[in-house]
Amino acid sequence: MSIWSSELAGSLHHDTIESRLLRDNPLGDPHVRPLWVYTPPGYEQGDQRYPSIYVIQGYSGQVTMWGNRQPFREPFIETADRVFAEGRAPGCVLVYVDAWTAYGGSQFVDSPGTGNYHSYLCDEVVPYVDAHYRTLPDRESRAITGKSSGGFGAMITPMLRPDLFGALATHAGDALYEYCYLPDFGKSVRYLRDYDGDILAWWKDFQSRVSFTKEEDMSLCLLLGCTAAFSADPDGTPRLPFDSRTGQIKPELWERWLAWDPIRMIDRYADELRSLRAVWIDAGTRDEWFLDLGAEAFRDGLRRIGVPEEKIAFELFPAKHGGIDFRYPMAVEWLANRLLR
Repeated sequence: MSIWSSELAGSLHHDTIESRLLRDNPLGDPHVRPLWVYTPPGYEQGDQRYPSIYVIQGYSGQVTMWGNRQPFREPFIETADRVFAEGRAPGCVLVYVDAWTAYGGSQFVDSPGTGNYHSYLCDEVVPYVDAHYRTLPDRESRAITGKSSGGFGAMITPMLRPDLFGALATHAGDALYEYCYLPDFGKSVRYLRDYDGDILAWWKDFQSRVSFTKEEDMSLCLLLGCTAAFSADPDGTPRLPFDSRTGQIKPELWERWLAWDPIRMIDRYADELRSLRAVWIDAGTRDEWFLDLGAEAFRDGLRRIGVPEEKIAFELFPAKHGGIDFRYPMAVEWLANRLLR
C-alpha cells in the first residue's frame, strides 16, 4: 500500500457535464459538474461493452472526496480498481456522481429547495455515460451504490427508475426515520435557542465563519439540507418538520419526510423491488443514527414482499457510522459478479 498514490490498473477519467436540469437551481449551485468515470483494465484494448455501477456520496460529500487518502487506508478509487485488477469480478465502468449543494447535499431527490438532482442523475448523467463510454445500456447491467445519504439514494433510485437500475448496494443508508432523524430533532431545538428558533439565522452565521467549529453545526447542517430536500415550500423555503421552539412535530410536514423513508416505500414499489437482480445491505452495529436498524428493516421488508434470499446480501458488522469505506469494494465485487453481460 503506497502512502501517497498508487498506479491504477484501469483508468480514471475526469469529465465535466453541463446540466440543463441544474441550471438556475434554487441555491445558485454550479450547473457544470465534475463526473469521474473509471474504466477497468483492458477497456482500451478492445470494443467490449461493460456493465456500470454508479457511486453516489454521503451527506457533505463531493466527488473529489473519493480520491482522499486516509492514514493506513487507500481511497475507494484504488480499492475498487483492485477488485478488477485481481480478477475478483469481471470489469465494470464505475461512475462517480457529484450531487453537492450549498447546504451540503441533495439527498438525490428533486426538490424546489435544492434542485432536480434525481432527474440530473437519471436523465442526464446516465445518458451521458452511455453515450461516451462502452457501457451495456440496460437496467440489468446497471447498478447504483452509496453510503449514508448515498445509501438512501441507492435504495430509492431503483424504486423510482426501475427502467435504469437493476441492482443496488446501500451502506448504512438513511432509513427508518423514526430512529435516524427524530432523535436529532430535540437536539436541534436546543441548538436553535441561540438563533431565536430560526435555522436560516444559524445558516447565516455558519457561512460567516470557519465551518464546523460549533457543536451544533453538523446536526443543523444535516437538518437544513434534509428539510430543503423533503419539506420545502414551492418557492424553495425550507420548512422544518417540527416547531423550532417547542419541538412539537408538525404532522403535515413530517409526513412529507416519511413518504421518502425507504422502509415506507417498500410496499408502494414492491414490483420494482422484486425485479432487482441483486441487493447489498450493510451497516455498523453501533451506528449513531441507528441505521443498522434501518438496514434490518429494509432487509425484512424485501423478504416480506417476496424478494428471494439469494438476491440479498446482508451483514451487520462492528462499527459506527464513519470509517466503513472498507466495505465499499466488497459491495462492488458482489454487484459486478451479478450484473448481466
